[in-house]
Amino acid sequence: MELDHDQQLEQTVHDLVNFINSGQDDEFMNRFTTLHDFEKGQVYAALPESIREVAWRIMDDETLATIFDNLEIDPEEIVKLLEEMPAQKGADILVAMFADNEADLLQAMPAREVAKYLSLMPADEVREVKKLIKYEDDTAGALMATEYLAVKQSEKVKDVLVQVKKQAEEAESIIYVYVIDDEQHLIGVVSLRDLLTHPDDMTIDSITNTRVISVKADSDQKDVAQVVADYNFFSIPVTDSDHHLLGIITVDDIVDVIDEEAVGDYSGLAAVDVSDTDDSAWHSAIKRIPWLMTLLVLGLASTALIGMFEHTIRQAPILAAFITIIAGTAGNAGTQSLALAIRHFGNGSDRSGWKNLISEFISAIVLAVTAGVILFVVTILWQGNNGLAVAVGLSLGLSILASSLLAHLVPAIMNRFDIDPAVVNGPLVATVCDWASILIYFSIATAMLGQFVGK
Repeated sequence: MELDHDQQLEQTVHDLVNFINSGQDDEFMNRFTTLHDFEKGQVYAALPESIREVAWRIMDDETLATIFDNLEIDPEEIVKLLEEMPAQKGADILVAMFADNEADLLQAMPAREVAKYLSLMPADEVREVKKLIKYEDDTAGALMATEYLAVKQSEKVKDVLVQVKKQAEEAESIIYVYVIDDEQHLIGVVSLRDLLTHPDDMTIDSITNTRVISVKADSDQKDVAQVVADYNFFSIPVTDSDHHLLGIITVDDIVDVIDEEAVGDYSGLAAVDVSDTDDSAWHSAIKRIPWLMTLLVLGLASTALIGMFEHTIRQAPILAAFITIIAGTAGNAGTQSLALAIRHFGNGSDRSGWKNLISEFISAIVLAVTAGVILFVVTILWQGNNGLAVAVGLSLGLSILASSLLAHLVPAIMNRFDIDPAVVNGPLVATVCDWASILIYFSIATAMLGQFVGK
């Protein structure tokens, strides 16, 4: 029977531990080197610390750099793995890693640790990594790697192919070769396919695509991800304000950005951090309690609002039966509108804010009329009271309309002030929609009380 991925991982770790414990270091390395780079990171992190202490001693720096480049855990946890080794060994591994991953690790360290590792690195490496560390998180500069292929436009195809072969191991991607001038300005790009399908003696400028798409170092990572998704690039060059080539961002980093942004969106909509799916039940509960208690307090405010209309409910107790229907449906409509708004702004849609608001308003009217009419008919059939049916149907329609517009306007306003709309809290918006629907419902019911009480 074929094992699933988790079972295979567990079996591999078990076998590797046995190899180390029985002194079979060569067998350990033979088995380890057959793993995919991603699996190497997974397996290394899963090994007991006592086994890792032996493992890193028998591995070369390149193998360890591959492991640390592919560790899919929090940077703080990766730093702890690095600190299991002598400082010089850790510095050598950082130097061998891709520059963007190296910078990420250094940024996750305390300042004292950063200084320690930098003091043990070659001066040219320190200069390069300091250029990356200076960029703010969530920008193109923080994502980019400086290991890329760049050539002058006067070079010949055969010479560039030689460079590609030499630098293939060091470069993060060889799909594209970037063409620059003497001042490092980005002129264009040549694909590996172009190099392989043109004569060796042809100069690069004759096959260069000068309509190159690039991003600025201070561009937001979401915007970069959108560009890569739109153009289906494997990598994209990063330039400064003067169009000097600084580095490249590869598609694997873009996938991480998309995942990170999606986690942020889900976390905001659910009012809970969904990034750690392996969290224990206890820690998951502890992290969720603060927001749940906050929402509980806000929910009590909804109860207080209902209490303000106690006199109306005493005269027409049947009104209580419709509170959940009206508030719940309006809240659901608000949540839908919020999700669509966040998706709209997150995608950087070309539609203006006013056009999108008008579109949402029209949709909300359709939903409001449809739901209101349905509840009106159901109430007529259930209670046989025309006045009550008008009150609850009208209340539901207006509540849906108000909730939809409110849930859309909140992220729209945040986007207007350059605040990420994804931080909008879904349950919080739903609670505010509840307040609005309760006020609308009982205000209408109170005003129309004489038309259905006693009938």
